[in-house]
Amino acid sequence: MIFDSERHTAPYFVISVAARMVGLHAQTLRYYERAGLLAPSRSIGRQRLYSLVDIERLRRIKTLTDELGLNLAGAEVALRLMERMTEMQREIDRLTEEVKRLGAPSSDNS
Repeated sequence: MIFDSERHTAPYFVISVAARMVGLHAQTLRYYERAGLLAPSRSIGRQRLYSLVDIERLRRIKTLTDELGLNLAGAEVALRLMERMTEMQREIDRLTEEVKRLGAPSSDNS
C-alpha cells in the first residue's frame, strides 16, 4: 500500500508532461533546477522525474513570478519563508496537542 505522503513525493512525470501541467517550457524547468529552485528525482537513465510536490512547487514559482512580479531570487526567498511557516505551524500544532495532553485530567485521579 502506498502511503499518502509517498504518493505525493513519488516521481511520476517526465519533464515534458510536468511542463505542460504548469504551463511552462521544459527549458524553464531545467533553468529552475540549475538555479536551485527545484530538485526533481532522476531515473536510472538520468531522466528528470517530477512528483506532485514538485508540480505544486512549480505552480508556486509561476505564481510568484508571473502574478506577483517577483524575480527568481525573490521567489526563492518567498518559497523558503513559506516552507518555514509550514514547519512552524506543524510545531505549533504539535505543541498545542502536547499542552492539551498534559493539561487534561487523568482518569487515575478520579
